Amino acid sequence: MTETRYTKDHEYARVEGDIAVVGISDHAQEALGDVVFVDLPALGAKLAKGDSAAVVESVKAASDVFAPLSGEVVEVNKDVDARPGLINEDAMGRGWIFKIKFANADELASMLSEADYAAFLKTLA
Repeated sequence: MTETRYTKDHEYARVEGDIAVVGISDHAQEALGDVVFVDLPALGAKLAKGDSAAVVESVKAASDVFAPLSGEVVEVNKDVDARPGLINEDAMGRGWIFKIKFANADELASMLSEADYAAFLKTLA
């Protein structure tokens, strides 16, 4: 069973066992506009929750992608490296940025559920 959790910085973590697939939410990619470059984290990088893990650059701005969970980067999305626009096309699917083997499942509890994230987005309008 997979579960998707969110941060208030608009990252998502789709949990698959002890691996989280990390990317930016649809809301974030819409706010950024056309993504033109992604600076991926290094494979094997050890990240603490809240660390800057990647950078997404659009025609409007550059934005840090923060690690939603502590752990080790076990995979990066080479497709996004070659075609950054995948983030605009399918942020929650093929546009994922990296996978992290997370060290502390308790950190998931501090992230927002899909319903809580949707409610949070309404407060931004």
